[in-house]
Formats: sequence, C-alpha cells, structure tokens
Amino acid sequence: MSSARKVLGLASLSIFACAIAAAVAGGAQGQAAPTAPAYQASVSDLMLTIIQPRHRNLWLARQAGNWDYAAYEAGNLSGAFGRVGRAHPTIGDIPLQDMIASVTEQPLRDLAAAAKAHDAAAFDKAYSDLTDGCNACHEGTNHSNVVIRVPSTEAAVDQDFRPPTQ
Repeated sequence: MSSARKVLGLASLSIFACAIAAAVAGGAQGQAAPTAPAYQASVSDLMLTIIQPRHRNLWLARQAGNWDYAAYEAGNLSGAFGRVGRAHPTIGDIPLQDMIASVTEQPLRDLAAAAKAHDAAAFDKAYSDLTDGCNACHEGTNHSNVVIRVPSTEAAVDQDFRPPTQ
C-alpha cells in the first residue's frame, strides 16, 4: 500500500472518530437525537393480534383434547385481556378495564377449571359464555359489527393442538 493511501486511510479514520466524538459530546450536552413517536396499538390492533388468536387456540386445544394447553391458553387469554385494559383504560367514556373484567373473569375461571377437570361439557359452556361476553362488550362499545364465534376450521392455523405423545 502506498504511503499516500495510508495517509488517506488514517485521515478518513480520524474524521470518522471525530464525528463519533462530536455526536457523543452533543448528546452529553443535552442535545438528544430525534426519536419517532412511540407506537400505541389500538384496541382493535390488540384484539386482532393477542385476543382473537388465543380465543381460537383455546377452542382448538379443547377440540384436540389437549387439556394442559387449554388451561395454559386460558391463563394467557386472561393475562392478555388485562393488558388490553391497562393499555386502554377507557374507550370513549366507557371504562374498558371494568367492562372487560365483567364479561371475562367468570368464564375464564370456569374454562380453567373445566380444562383442569377435563370436563368437555363445562368447557363448552364456559367458552360459549366467554364468546357471548365478547360480543356483549362489542355491542356496549358500539362495535356490534364485530361478532366473535366458535371457530369452525383449522384452515388458518399453523399450530398442532394435539397433546404430545408420551
């Protein structure tokens, strides 16, 4: 390598190091780098991405007789509803946390108990109660066009819900 290339390389490296030092010094002097506004998922985003898949998976696990997974998913669904309510305490002037709790707490407790007992009839009733509660909540928040139902197919599911073989 020629000495001119070495000098040019060292000069480039020095300029780069100075730029980094200036950026750090600027940040140290209270000049924060611009940031994008934080993304806030809407209630709809959360329902479509964390609630509906768990609702569906809960049913599919029961259909496959995977009671352990059904109990696990009932717990996940309960937690997910809590997170939605904390992320959006109100929708319009409606206290969303309270509404969610009023329609989900009992059916989710019943689902967990039915899964633990491997009781298909009790599970089906609790699942129906939960689904009805979801639709009542949609009506109460002026979203009656959003209707939840018992899943009828596994067409869009990429998870195997059968219990693991021992």
